[in-house]
Amino acid sequence: MSHRHPRTAPVVPHRVDPDAITRLVAARCLQYPDQLLYAELPLLRAALDELPETSAEHPLAVFLDHVECTDPVALAAHYSDTFDTRNRRCLYLTWWTDGDTRRRGLSLVRMKELYRAHGLEFGGADTDTGGELPDFLPAALEFAGRHTGAGTELLQEHRAGIELLRLALTAADTPYTRVVEAVCATLPGPSPRTKEEAKALARSGPPRELVGVDPLGALEPLGPGVELPWPTTRTARRAADGPAEGISR
Repeated sequence: MSHRHPRTAPVVPHRVDPDAITRLVAARCLQYPDQLLYAELPLLRAALDELPETSAEHPLAVFLDHVECTDPVALAAHYSDTFDTRNRRCLYLTWWTDGDTRRRGLSLVRMKELYRAHGLEFGGADTDTGGELPDFLPAALEFAGRHTGAGTELLQEHRAGIELLRLALTAADTPYTRVVEAVCATLPGPSPRTKEEAKALARSGPPRELVGVDPLGALEPLGPGVELPWPTTRTARRAADGPAEGISR
């Protein structure tokens, strides 16, 4: 979620949580690629260096290499072309489950309440979140990086939509595929291989492998020396365009 001081880092914890680091870096990578992203590349690379067995072939490292060698204007245009509803590549999680229906409003309220239970507020332009919707994937990822128990449950609840996004990005042959692949790798169980498998996952529900996880757990540790840019979530760059449809349709 968003904080008021973009250059401050979270409290330095005592051990590395690879999933938390992956989600936080991915959250930044899945936002609109402004000039600040380029300025923050050293911080993001330093965070990945804290991961065990990190190599130049790590999906997020590969994506950051792409950012570094891509003109900012070209990357921004690619981002806008990539993430929209017309091509079924949407970064808003409840769009996948509820589409453009009244149910989506109820789902957004539920997510706000989850965040509020952890001391985070959504609700308007005057809040710390800068007016972003709570189902924006980077927002959910930052929450899941800071509160891995409750965050993993939230991502699992929306697993089918995230996997369908991954498959759509793969089909589009975009570098953003690597980022969503890294996110999916932090979740329990294997990823669906096809759209049919992902839709079946939506009908049956994600695997329940979170026994003993406190759904309202406190801030999980990231690791010594990990520093990430804050805030990550900002206002929406692009309104969803075109008719939306839920997974079940």
